[in-house]
Amino acid sequence: MAERIVSVIYDKIAFIGLGLIAGSMAWATQRAGAATTISGYARSEATRETTRRLGFCDTVSDTAAEAVKEADLVVLAVPVGAMGPVMADIQDALKSGATVIDVGSVKQAVFDAVQPHLPNDVHFVGTHPMAGTEHSGPEAGFAELYDNRWTLIVTPDDADPDAVEKVEHYWAALGAMTDRMNVQHHDRVCAVVSHIPHLIAYTMVGVADDLRRVTDSEVIKFSAAGFRDFTRIAASDPTMWRDVFLTNKDATLEILGRFTEELFALQRAIRTGDGDHLFDYFTRTRAIRRGIIEAGQDTDAPDFGRGATR
Repeated sequence: MAERIVSVIYDKIAFIGLGLIAGSMAWATQRAGAATTISGYARSEATRETTRRLGFCDTVSDTAAEAVKEADLVVLAVPVGAMGPVMADIQDALKSGATVIDVGSVKQAVFDAVQPHLPNDVHFVGTHPMAGTEHSGPEAGFAELYDNRWTLIVTPDDADPDAVEKVEHYWAALGAMTDRMNVQHHDRVCAVVSHIPHLIAYTMVGVADDLRRVTDSEVIKFSAAGFRDFTRIAASDPTMWRDVFLTNKDATLEILGRFTEELFALQRAIRTGDGDHLFDYFTRTRAIRRGIIEAGQDTDAPDFGRGATR
């Protein structure tokens, strides 16, 4: 995608957490010219030093409170379980009129953790970019991550409409498409399209690891595309996904129950030799894959187009 130039949306943006998501946002912000100054903070000194070397932040602070001073937009890019402690740490340093957003894949737990520490003169808007890779850390980020990908905007009932609109404008500048959802609907949808697929991938790779009759070298040597995709998903950040499952428990268990029912039905069809059921089921699910490609959310290339990304 060609470089996009927009007017400055936020004079100063502060990123708390400097991994793949924040790093990609910062690179895309630079590409768009959407901020005058970008600051950042990460708990790890090594991450802060790496960020300084890479240069996607103008300044990297040694405390979160220092990073958010005078920031018009603060991005919480830390695991869901750390949202509350981070907000407690920065609440007194937030600029009056500033907007705080998060990029977590769970929203009810984030709202519950953040809002008790939110000053009355600071806005909060939940956001969830539906993009990522299996890589993590500041070196994993790249400006194109959000191009033509969805970012879900999840707002509290009392959200300031101007603040929400400005957040949507910012994500559009980063290349994303946006859509709004309420909290409960967001957590349920994401359990289907993201959380359960990750849980299945972790489980399948774990099963392969437990089958000692198949050696590690054979699993790696003879991996077909399906298992390779499982391992790619299962390589995702363990801290983030631990927090996702613990904080989106109800929706995850609901969808996992539905998945289990479908699995039992397929198991019965295989046991009883019901080829018609299997054929009809696979035909229906194949059509869903075609719909994703037609929506521009993936490619029919053999490697799903991922060879071109980091």
